[in-house]
Amino acid sequence: MKQFPTVLIVDDVPENLRVLQEVMDTLDCQIAVANSGERALELLERTEPCLVLLDVMMGGIDGFETCRRIRSHPVHKDIPVIFVTALEDEVSRGFEAGGNDYISKPIRIEEVRARVQHQLEKFQLVNELRELTSHLEEKVRERTADLNLLNRNLRKEVNERRYMQDRLKYLAQHDFVTQLYNRDALDEHISYLISGIQANTSNHIPYFVLIDINEFRLINDSCGCIAGDELLHQLAIMMSELVDPQRDFCARLSGDKFAIVISQGGNEAVESFFRLLQKAIQQFSFVWDERKFRMTVTQVAMPITIDMVSFEQVVMLADELCYTSKKSGIHSKIIKNAQDLAYEEHRGNLNWGLRIIDGLEKDLFEIHFQQVFSLLKEEPKKKIEILVRLIDEDTGKLIYPNDFIRAAERFGIVSKIDRWVIRHTMQRMAENSDLWETIDQVALNVSALSVRQANFAEFIVEQLTEFQLDGSKFCFEITETEALNNFADTRRFMSLLHEHGCAIALDDFGTGFSSFAYLMDLPFDLIKIDGMFIKDMHLNEIHYGMVDSIVKLAKMLDKPVVAEFVENQSIVDKLKLLGVEWGQGYFFHKPEKL
Repeated sequence: MKQFPTVLIVDDVPENLRVLQEVMDTLDCQIAVANSGERALELLERTEPCLVLLDVMMGGIDGFETCRRIRSHPVHKDIPVIFVTALEDEVSRGFEAGGNDYISKPIRIEEVRARVQHQLEKFQLVNELRELTSHLEEKVRERTADLNLLNRNLRKEVNERRYMQDRLKYLAQHDFVTQLYNRDALDEHISYLISGIQANTSNHIPYFVLIDINEFRLINDSCGCIAGDELLHQLAIMMSELVDPQRDFCARLSGDKFAIVISQGGNEAVESFFRLLQKAIQQFSFVWDERKFRMTVTQVAMPITIDMVSFEQVVMLADELCYTSKKSGIHSKIIKNAQDLAYEEHRGNLNWGLRIIDGLEKDLFEIHFQQVFSLLKEEPKKKIEILVRLIDEDTGKLIYPNDFIRAAERFGIVSKIDRWVIRHTMQRMAENSDLWETIDQVALNVSALSVRQANFAEFIVEQLTEFQLDGSKFCFEITETEALNNFADTRRFMSLLHEHGCAIALDDFGTGFSSFAYLMDLPFDLIKIDGMFIKDMHLNEIHYGMVDSIVKLAKMLDKPVVAEFVENQSIVDKLKLLGVEWGQGYFFHKPEKL
């Protein structure tokens, strides 16, 4: 009797469990369900699943921790895990936790089937290979006496084993949608090229080509993921026919991006390929449900130079080059030499991501602070806001956030800076009890990406516990626009920190278009008016009126107000007249190192 594989579905939302069960009922597999990470770990022993569909955000231990525990289990560590998530930001964290694949929400039935079948096939092949290996070793021991029979059986089983190994190697190095090489194979190839360049054994300058399908999101969202996959498959065939298999390496990098490494021929070979690709794209039309779609692509190329030391660096530079080119309306660009690349790097800040990562690894960040002063009365203790600076490794000069925060957000690493600042600030406070006693409140800025992270509020609570600090002395500042754009995440973040005594401020207030109803429902404690309205309110009647309106709104909400960018006595007088409680700026205190 055929034994069907078991799939364990883990989600704490009954509706999600129902939808996934309905999808899986169409496949030849048995279903087991768990409504929490803890329950899923208990069911592993009894159900022995071949695949786990794991939701990211759950009560108790979340999906990332559940996956890590599965990977640490000696018996179940090789079970494939597919994360189910609504946020692209969580995809990379899922792979870091040990996930094999992911399914995006809202769930698309055909995508779930395709990804589940792919992982089940791969898991089955691995198990069959293990069984074949074990069976082969047993037969070798049993049939040593009969050499003729042994040789005949060995030849047969070795061929089977080689087939399975070749199949597994293919699956490990190829993208199942396009059949091109995948990101892992591309990483291995580029790393090999870089080692040759560094060792000065390469006779040619290889070029990295990045191709972005401009209309992919439109087709994928309007026609469904099956149509999107078919488009990628057809374009992959087209590109495979345009490249030289003896010279070029063609891969699907991620999503709607393809990468081609042209190892010989220099920029002339790249220009030739770009001409062929543009001609093929102009003649190509994608047909789905009797509707035709015309395609365009953004194509950029750059040399892989001796200054590039990793695959991640190459991809980051090419991705930023593609992003800035598309943003400026240029859909075809070739960087022809290292000098031009250095210029592009300087002009477009392409290397900021690497500088930030180096800064975190080498402790090149510094914590500074600026005092916040009461406009109504003298306060016995200080209120301060923590500010971050980056030290230029070459010159030793300070780099201000305006220069690097946008790049940190662009590369998705601003949360690493937030974590560094919060941890080092709390550590400094714990180590300096005299300073801690003189402070009434410490304000810390939190980025949008950090607020969206499911475990970021828990990280803050962990730091408070580790350093044994009073949460009521900390205020976390969130921009008004971010608070309203991600209402559910922000409310959860605020509520959890409130439980531990922390205060919440709406920062840069007035720059967005606030909904009074939402403000009424958010558990924040004070308002910080954006400095663009403060710095010239004594001269600009419109800005003065804006500040007046915000102060009146704050008084209706019974929330104190902090004014930023206070730079002279005239502004102070105006703020006092309006009844603003707190002021912050160079007029009171220039930032200094903590």
